[in-house]
Amino acid sequence: YQPNYQTEGRVYAAYTLSHVKDPKIGILYQNDDYGKDYLKGFEDGLGDKKNLIVMKQSYEVTDPTIDSQVVNLKNSGANVFFNITIPKYAVQAIKKAHEIGWKPLHFLNNVSSSLGTVLKPAGLETSKDLITALYMKEVTDPQWKNDKGFQDWVAFMKKYYPDGALDDQANGYAYNVAILMTHVLKQCGNDLSRENIMKQAASVKDLELPLLLPGIKINTSPTDFAPIEQEQLAKFDGEKWALFGDIIEAVRK
Repeated sequence: YQPNYQTEGRVYAAYTLSHVKDPKIGILYQNDDYGKDYLKGFEDGLGDKKNLIVMKQSYEVTDPTIDSQVVNLKNSGANVFFNITIPKYAVQAIKKAHEIGWKPLHFLNNVSSSLGTVLKPAGLETSKDLITALYMKEVTDPQWKNDKGFQDWVAFMKKYYPDGALDDQANGYAYNVAILMTHVLKQCGNDLSRENIMKQAASVKDLELPLLLPGIKINTSPTDFAPIEQEQLAKFDGEKWALFGDIIEAVRK
C-alpha cells in the first residue's frame, strides 16, 4: 500500500547530493530485509558516490539499545545521519544524538515519523529539524484539525471505534486502506468474483483518500499494482512536520 522503502531511500540520497556540501554519511539500519531495503535504495541513489558513506552500523531487534551505534556514527565524523529504525529505536537514536551533541542532517525513515509514538517520546525540541518523507497526514498534527478528511476520520472513530486512540497513526492508516477497499468493491458492482476484484483493484485512477497528503493520489494499472507512488519531504519544526518542496513521484523499480 505505502511507497516502497528503496524509493524512499533514493529520495534522501538525492536530497543529500543536492543540498549538503561535502557530505559524510553515517547510516544506522535494522539488520533485516526492512533495513536493507532502505539501505539499498539510499546507496543506489548515491550512484558512483557511495564512498560518501563513512560508516554503516546495524542493530538487531533483540538489542536493548542502539546507544553505542549512535556514538560510533558521531565519532566517524558523519554530518549526515540516515536513521533506518523502527519507533522504539528511533526514539533512542534521536535522544542519544541530542545527548552527545551530534547535530547532523538527520533523515528519519517514514516508518518512525509519528508525532505520537516517536517525536513526542523523544522530545519535540530534541526532534527539531529532522527530515522525513511523508505520504499521509499525521493524525496528531494540529495543522490538519480543520481538514475535512481528518474531521471525517475523527467522526468515524467516535462512531465506530470510540475506544480507539486518536493519536495512533495506525488507525489513520487502516481507515485509508478501508476507504480504498470500499472504493474497489463499489467499482465491482454486482460481480464480486476474485477475478473482478483483482481487475478493479488494478483499475484505480486518481483516487484521493481522506488522510493522504494533498496532491497525492491512488493510481493502479494491470502492470503496476502499487497504489501510492508519491511522497513529499517534510522538516519537523518543533510542533509539526512542515512540508517543503514538490511532491515526488516515487516510482517503484
